[in-house]
This record gives sequence, C-alpha cells and structure tokens, in this order.
Amino acid sequence: MELAPRPVWQLLLLFLGLSTGAVLNWPEEQGKEVWDYVTVRTDAHMFWWLYYATNPCKNFTELPLVMWLQGGPGGSSTGFGNFEEIGPLDSDLKPRRTTWLQSASLLFVDNPVGTGFSYVNKSNAYAKDLATVASDMMVLLKTFFDGHKEFQTIPFYIFSESYGGKMAAGIALELYKAIQQGTIQCNFAGVALGDSWISPVDSVLSWGPYLYSMSLLDDQGLAEVSQVAEQVLDAINKGLYREATDLWGKAEMVVEQNTDGVNFYNILTKSSPMSAVESSLEFTESHLVRLFQRHVRHLQQNALSQLMNGPIRKKLKIIPEDCTWGGQANNVFVNMEGDFMKPVISIVDELLEAGINVTIYNGQLDLIVDTMGQEAWVRKLKWAELPKFNQLRWKPLYSDPESLETSAFVKSYKNLAFYWILRAGHMVPSDQGDMTLKMMRLVTQQEEGGPGWRV
Repeated sequence: MELAPRPVWQLLLLFLGLSTGAVLNWPEEQGKEVWDYVTVRTDAHMFWWLYYATNPCKNFTELPLVMWLQGGPGGSSTGFGNFEEIGPLDSDLKPRRTTWLQSASLLFVDNPVGTGFSYVNKSNAYAKDLATVASDMMVLLKTFFDGHKEFQTIPFYIFSESYGGKMAAGIALELYKAIQQGTIQCNFAGVALGDSWISPVDSVLSWGPYLYSMSLLDDQGLAEVSQVAEQVLDAINKGLYREATDLWGKAEMVVEQNTDGVNFYNILTKSSPMSAVESSLEFTESHLVRLFQRHVRHLQQNALSQLMNGPIRKKLKIIPEDCTWGGQANNVFVNMEGDFMKPVISIVDELLEAGINVTIYNGQLDLIVDTMGQEAWVRKLKWAELPKFNQLRWKPLYSDPESLETSAFVKSYKNLAFYWILRAGHMVPSDQGDMTLKMMRLVTQQEEGGPGWRV
C-alpha cells in the first residue's frame, strides 16, 4: 500500500527529536513525494521513492521523470544518490541548491533486491546476474507506471552511476522491448551512463597509463600495475569471471601500494582510513568481503547510515522491523560476483541501433572508472554512426555563463553523446553540482541551442 504524500519538513520534526540540542534550519516545504515496496519475485521486495518536480514556473507534467540508479552493486539510490548527490535535501537535511528536482521529477530505486531498504526473505532470492536485475526492474516499472498513469506520457530517462550504469544499460534494453511488446506504458526517452562499469577490463587496463600520466606511478609501479592488469585481461578472455573479480581486487591493492593510497574515486585525495591492505587483514575470510568493504561501504558512511536507519526510517513507516538500510548490501555484492567483470558493450550497441538516446558522462578525476577506459570501450562499439561521431570536435561547456572557466566538454551525434566533466571524481553530481544539473537539462532537452544539443 502506498503512503500518502508527506512533505520533507516532517522529516525535520523527527530529526529534532534525535538531535542533541542542534539547531536546524527549516527548509521550505519541498513538495509531493510518495514511496512504496514492490514484490518483484517471491521473497524479493524492492523499495522506491518518488519526488515530484518542484519547479516554481512549471507543473511536474511539463518536466521529465528521471530514475537514478546507484552503483556497488549494493549502493542505495534512496540513500546516497538522494542525500549525497541530486535529491532535494543533503545529508544534513539542508536544501540542496543544485537538486535535479527543480528540472525533473526524481525516482530513486534501491536495486538489486537487498540494496538499501530493499530486502529478500530468503538467501536464494538475491540477483546473481544482469538478466535478473533487469527483469526485476521490469516488474517494478510496470507496477509504477500502471499505478501512476500521470507519468506514462512524460519523457522518462534513466540516469546512473558506476555499476548502476551497467545495470541501466541492461534495464534500458529490456524496457525498450517491453514498450515494443506493449507490456509497459511509458515514454522512454533515453539512458545516461555515468562513470559506468560497462567494460571493466578496459578500466583496469587504463589504470596504469592514467596514473603514470598524473605522476602517481613511477616506471616500476607502472610495470607492476600493468602486469596484474594483463592477468585480469587473460582471465576475462578465458571466461573466468570469478577469477577476474579476484584479480581485479589484487590489481587495486597493487595500485594502492604504489600510489601511497590514492583514492579510487578521486585521484586528488587519499583513500579512506581502511586501505586495501588493512581490509585484507581484517576480512581474511573472503576477497569479496574486502572488495565490498571498499566499494560499497563508502556509499554507507556512518552518518548516512544513521540518517537512513533513524529519522528516514521513521518518516517512511513501511520498513519491516527486521530490515535495516544497507543490512543486506554485502550479500548483494557477493551474489553478483560471477557477473561483475562481464562487459556489456554489446548491450550499448543494441541501444544505439534501436535509436535509443545514449549519453555517457565521466569525471576527470575518477580512477575506478577512468575516462581513458570509457573512451576505450566506446571505440569498440560496432554502431554504424561511430566513425562520424569520432570525427566531430568536442565543444566546451560552462556552468557559469559569466565565467571563462571550462566546466566540461561534450561531443554529440544523432543518439550518442559523451560528456567529459572536469574537476569531478567518480560521484560527478557531488563534485560538480552545477555542471551536472546543466548536463541533465541538456540530455533531457530542456536547454536548446547550446553545445551538446542533439542534432
């Protein structure tokens, strides 16, 4: 059963009851929001949270609907994407100046099942591959659009980050098929792949050259990183994807040892206190647990976890007593081990051939999914229009029209666009809120005539 809409200011009432005398600034009422669970399979329950657009000059029906998918797998959209990146409030419950809500309604979904407030009742209900992730989402989207017919004709876009991009590609293709078959009624307008795990091996192979070019590896370090990257490539070429996941973790440790702990999510900062070496000593039972601790735990920092399991949980009222936000995330990650290193370049090709708008965007300072690796897999596309896309010169973008400082570059041809976002790491909206808001408006065709406008 869907809850009645609740304004965001009610959240602050709950938070005040938990605070220790802190004085909070009360944001203005942020508008209508609803949330619910969908049982996508037996024992598998997926949580979603919708915010209606709050543009002062336009009704939500005049603006697109954007679904945001987080990475991990096991990272929570309703938590991290919402409160750390693009939602109406930040993790301190203060209004976000660059929220995408001013230009779109936002649908956050905790997927795969077991992520965030989503949960499973039995251990065999976790998704183990992209096909299951996509089919689960089709159940959720059908339920959502059937129950919210006001969104069936509104342009619907899927935006994503990290492993969420890999899932978004698979979901986008299945959604296109479902619309063609008439099983889902919606106006699907495009997919955006942000710092996306589309071709893991291309990322790993580019780590050494990228770090070397940034003076974060010397000759010996470059040789060591390149050697383990070749081992990852060999495992993938042999179809040994679980072994490739293990070697990927080894490659990260080699990188950390040679770079004095570079942060994989922004090379200009140091990694979190628990390095790969430390985590390998603490979590000796499984290399997968070590990998989870690094790549999902940063999406569930203590402050965010306390927020989600405290005032947010009380606000939502429908979270089962035995379900905690992020409590099953480790199992989500572990169950996807065999699928983790598989490339999905062919799926992107299918999307392009079907005429679906595909946008790729990447942060300049990201290492885990560095821009060099993204460019490498784009060159492997078999899309007939790729040569013409490659021949184009990129164009600069400016988040501030009064400033000469370049915020990004963009190249766009027919239904493919690529945005190079400067001074941003892996979590692009967190680092460059103004630029990503502008990019979203360009992708959703709310800004005409500027660079990046589709031709």
